[in-house]
Amino acid sequence: MNTILEWLAVGVIGAAVGAVELISRYKDEPDNALNSWPAVYYLLINALASVGALGLIRVFKWDFGVTDPAAAGWTQVIVAGFGAMAILRASVFTVKVGAESVPIGPSRFLEALLIAVDQGVDRKRAQGRSAVVSKVMKDISFDKAYMALPTYCLALMQNLPQAEQEQFARKINLIRGADMSPQIKSLLLGLALMNVVGEGVLKASVEHLGGDLKPDPAPPRPETQ
Repeated sequence: MNTILEWLAVGVIGAAVGAVELISRYKDEPDNALNSWPAVYYLLINALASVGALGLIRVFKWDFGVTDPAAAGWTQVIVAGFGAMAILRASVFTVKVGAESVPIGPSRFLEALLIAVDQGVDRKRAQGRSAVVSKVMKDISFDKAYMALPTYCLALMQNLPQAEQEQFARKINLIRGADMSPQIKSLLLGLALMNVVGEGVLKASVEHLGGDLKPDPAPPRPETQ
């Protein structure tokens, strides 16, 4: 029974390590990062890699200096579960293609799979994100929002790294200086904020700031005699 649990545990650990990596790539909506077939394949490969690593460890009888059989078994599970990703990221050798060095090995396969996951998740989210940002940023004045809205959203986030905030500020400056209509700039502002703080924070912030982000009402027309 313990042996079955060990094999199941190492697979779960491997899948969990892969899930954490995917979630870290989509911090605004982490649940969507796992809800696609490429992501499922990625988790499965991580789980199988951990199971394979445990098999090799036991074939070569590596006990890592642990004498107690039960403790040695779980030590092997932990090493295999967390160490399989290092194996997948390894490069057997590097080939020079022009001026670029191309790694050859499991890392190349893992990189291609991550690209497929990114594309699958992006395609799935794009339509929904477009609808959300169009609704949230409707009738929002870019000139009023480009300072107030990001400042408020970022103030709500307690653990946002400084480097990420600075990168976001550069992106907003580019949007501000672009030759686009104010409406498109507002949509791009909303998308940029959604990438950083998530859909829920953006919606709540726009709702709380309310009329402060709306365009000024048009002046009344003079009465004609």
